Amino acid sequence: MNKTPILLGSSGDSLREAFGKALTNIASQYPNLVVLDADIAGGTGIHHFRRAYPDRLIQCGIAEQNMVAMAGGLAATGLLPVVTTFAVFMLRAIEQARLSIAYADMNVKLVASHPGLDVGPDGASAQCLEDLAAFRAIPNMIVLSPCDPLEIEQATKAILDYKGPVYMRTGRSGSTRILDKTYKFEIGKGRILKEGKDLTIIGCGATTSRALNAARILEDQGISVRVVNMSTLKPIDQDLIVTCAKETGYIVTVEDHNIYGGLGSAVAEVVVKKCPVPMDFIGVNDTFGESGEPDELAEKYGIDTDGIIKGIKRLIKRS
Repeated sequence: MNKTPILLGSSGDSLREAFGKALTNIASQYPNLVVLDADIAGGTGIHHFRRAYPDRLIQCGIAEQNMVAMAGGLAATGLLPVVTTFAVFMLRAIEQARLSIAYADMNVKLVASHPGLDVGPDGASAQCLEDLAAFRAIPNMIVLSPCDPLEIEQATKAILDYKGPVYMRTGRSGSTRILDKTYKFEIGKGRILKEGKDLTIIGCGATTSRALNAARILEDQGISVRVVNMSTLKPIDQDLIVTCAKETGYIVTVEDHNIYGGLGSAVAEVVVKKCPVPMDFIGVNDTFGESGEPDELAEKYGIDTDGIIKGIKRLIKRS
């Protein structure tokens, strides 16, 4: 049994490392918790759990479909399975996630690292830009994309306490701590991180910190931008979206994901039905990525701080 807590860095921890540390620190509270690994514990942060609880880690090898189906069976016996692999490999098991977990309403947590362009040099084949869309479309599935190590830590406990299927993104690159110690994560709730009156930008995952940077720069240019961290994509916080639409009049979403089916689509579904306002989407524009450093790719595909600023100004000018 692990008795010494693993410290999370205040800044610099990748979201995958923060997840692995958080899960290990609270595992003793969940005696029925088991972790399923597809021969990739070193890349998902689960190496911390493997070291502390070797008898509670099930090594499935490179067989993600079998692993996800197995998790459904384990949950049926009363265990609490956490399935870990890269996001692009989790898509290999989308059928099993749909039938063995979501359709059967099994208490399984799917936690995927290496999402989006954040994967960097591994290139297009490993940069999963479709996972939020795929899992958001599955009934019974909660979909999360936390923004920093503190939120990952809190979200990890929240998904273990929640009874039902969950898909949660982590991340490969180092992550800046942007939330303070008073922050409290809650499934289904977004949070305003910065007030503003001219426009609202809604981000998730790695893009939330860039949205904050963009808002601070625009403040100096006379544009007051509200920043919302929308770490739960499903069920999404409809009340907060409507409030922002009414109070600021414009909405921009930003995500490390295809512009189709992810955060932007989820927000737009609320806006178009409940409070139509001018809106734009900042994300990967329906294309595959390429090899490069994460910051270089974010710049090229327009999801860095400068790209967010340009997107906001483009929407204001258009409207």
